[in-house]
Amino acid sequence: MTLLDKPGTTGAPAPPRPAPPSRGAAVLRDLGLGIRFAAGGGREGWIRTLLTAVGVGLGVALLLLASSVPHLLDARSARDQARKESPASTASQSGRTDRSVLRVDAGSDFGDETISGFLMRAEGADPVLPPGIDRFPAPGTMVVSPALKELLASPGSGLLRERLAYRITGTIGDDGLRSPGELRYYAGSDTLATARGAHRITEYGGAGETDPVPPLLVVLIVMVCVVLLVPVAIFIATAVRFGGDRRDRRLAALRLVGADIRTTRRIAAGEAMFGALLGLLLGLAFFLVGRLFVGSVELWDVSAFPADVVPDLRLGLLIVVAVPLTAVLVTLLAMRSVVIEPLGVVRRGRERGRRLWWRLLVPAAGLSVLVMKGRVGEFDPVDPVPIATGAVLVLVGLALLLPWLVEACVNRLRGGPVPWQLATRRLQLSSGAASRAVSGVTVAVAGAIALQMLFAAMSADFHRATGEDPSRAQFAAYSEDVTGDAATSAIERFRATEGVDTVIGSVEAYATKPGTYAEDDVTPTTSLTIGTCATLRELARIDRCEDGDAFVVHPPGDEEQAEWVDRTARKGKTVLIGEGMGREPFRWTLPADTPTVTARKDPMGEIHHGIMATTGALDASKLPGATIVAQIRVDDRVPDIAEYVRNTAYRIDPGMRFVELNPVARDRMYDSVRTGLQVGATVVLLLIAASMLVSQLEQLRERKRLLSVLVAFGTRRSTLGWSVLWQTAVPVALGLAVAVAGGLGLGATLAWMIHKTVADWWLFWPMVGAGAGLIAVVTLASLPPLWRLMRPEGLRTE
Repeated sequence: MTLLDKPGTTGAPAPPRPAPPSRGAAVLRDLGLGIRFAAGGGREGWIRTLLTAVGVGLGVALLLLASSVPHLLDARSARDQARKESPASTASQSGRTDRSVLRVDAGSDFGDETISGFLMRAEGADPVLPPGIDRFPAPGTMVVSPALKELLASPGSGLLRERLAYRITGTIGDDGLRSPGELRYYAGSDTLATARGAHRITEYGGAGETDPVPPLLVVLIVMVCVVLLVPVAIFIATAVRFGGDRRDRRLAALRLVGADIRTTRRIAAGEAMFGALLGLLLGLAFFLVGRLFVGSVELWDVSAFPADVVPDLRLGLLIVVAVPLTAVLVTLLAMRSVVIEPLGVVRRGRERGRRLWWRLLVPAAGLSVLVMKGRVGEFDPVDPVPIATGAVLVLVGLALLLPWLVEACVNRLRGGPVPWQLATRRLQLSSGAASRAVSGVTVAVAGAIALQMLFAAMSADFHRATGEDPSRAQFAAYSEDVTGDAATSAIERFRATEGVDTVIGSVEAYATKPGTYAEDDVTPTTSLTIGTCATLRELARIDRCEDGDAFVVHPPGDEEQAEWVDRTARKGKTVLIGEGMGREPFRWTLPADTPTVTARKDPMGEIHHGIMATTGALDASKLPGATIVAQIRVDDRVPDIAEYVRNTAYRIDPGMRFVELNPVARDRMYDSVRTGLQVGATVVLLLIAASMLVSQLEQLRERKRLLSVLVAFGTRRSTLGWSVLWQTAVPVALGLAVAVAGGLGLGATLAWMIHKTVADWWLFWPMVGAGAGLIAVVTLASLPPLWRLMRPEGLRTE
């Protein structure tokens, strides 16, 4: 035994060393340690974690909202189909039943609002009820949607209350409305009859066929989804890097106590994952709280019931998995450019600069995918995958290109005023953070420019010229229910309406040639129009006209149709008016001296040919099956003139079709897509503004001590304020330049794909203005925190 031996240990083996943890266990241990650092890092650690969580939460909330769109649209469509007439009701037109109901579409407009509604009359003791109401409205009463009830009670709706002068006895439930803001009513009537245009139904729940989506709209919808969601994904990837400088210094301390490079990277990934998981919870909370108020929010005339905003299960699971995974991958990629040593942190990017070649490959690959996809034909099926892939690569490539451009430009800036020098020096030291802050704006503006170019290129396909002339008449009304003496009096009531200048009012019917014809022969028939001389001059080129005259009218440049008119309108011969209308036809002899004239287009762009007669030549009240047409010119200087005319039309016939003349007809599906883009773009811009504000506050908090030192040395607060503005403005200006170039390139490629040419190369200015305005708002919002951070208390340290 020697002196080094301990008693009782002679020949005893050394205790075994514990086995090193497996690779998987080590990874989990390091990730857990990172989560502990994020959760137990004191006030500073929690502020950093909450900034990340709030940023990620905003993005997650918007992704959850986007994943709810399919369910929302399906629910709206299901409710809309449930209140339509069932195809089985068609067979019930021949007779009434105990459940049959007569109804007339009595929809109307009020200002810019569209009101849908029906007059209904029960034909039995158990009438079928539309969804959303539990009691059939009695005559003189109506059941209204909550939004219409609120509108009727508003101070400026006196003319609408005059029009819908029914007593309200209930409200329509949610299952009978497409959205909370829909204006709809059901009113009871005891005067409806099938002979007067009413329609009999016995069942609701029509499953009518939906129109297929045109290929051009498929391309547009795909691009809308890409443009709205890519900025959100980029924002989430940016948010997980909040507080990176402080984290790197803490990891250097871990290296000092023996942690290796891989361990520090996994710890950093654990911190980011904790912030992302907390962001998932916050995002879910934001989504659930916002969902409660979605019914009271209306953007671009679009609203939704809270119960409809339900995320798709598969998309929701994808979000839950992808967000933490993105946080880990982004952190590991960011750590590759950082060398964390025991005594400090070295960023390798400062030595060699950012490389450009691989950043250019990403947008080039995106454009190549779109070009390889080829052109989209008017009737060809569209595969959305290559279109979405190419657009995503282009937009992501622009976000990757921005850091190189910012670094290359700011490294060449020298001299200038003190605020400018402070800003440029800060950008030279940390251009990456500034680039990340504005990458969302860059992508959003580039996508918006491309979409606007796409909209402009295909606008002509969804907007057609109607031929209507609003200079001759602004409104038109049609009614098949107003016949007999009421037909002529209805036109006079329009003329007596306040603000009405001229009414081109006519009573129209059909005249046939008497005789017996074989079943395979076509009975000679032409139209008959009755009106004053002033009215007939608006419909035909008539030189002389006195009350009692009649005319044979030929269509211009159509000899075949003119010959057909002459077969029926034989001068000096008898014609039958209203034959086959359920009544004895009226016999009338066309005067032998009736002149022949040429038709002209009316304000609706239509040509009336056949027989025209003045009111003195033919009594319109005796014609069976006649209808009235009133084309109305008004004095635009009269306030609410449109509502006065609509009220007159509703009093004459609640089911009267009333239209406003417009030289261009817009496709409703196209307008729906455009409205969806406007709603989504508004939400994305708000998210980007919030993200930039959070990023700006995080950067200011990182520089709290530096700002306090500068103030202590006499730097004016206004100087620092201007420096903050320049630090934001320089990257934004470069980002907008990238957005304009990338957006124009993507838009031109998409226009080429759909066989269109670029309609306007300068439409990017509104987008650039919106992006610049967004920066100004964020900078102004960050000034109050900046003043607080420049207090002397910022010099304290521990």
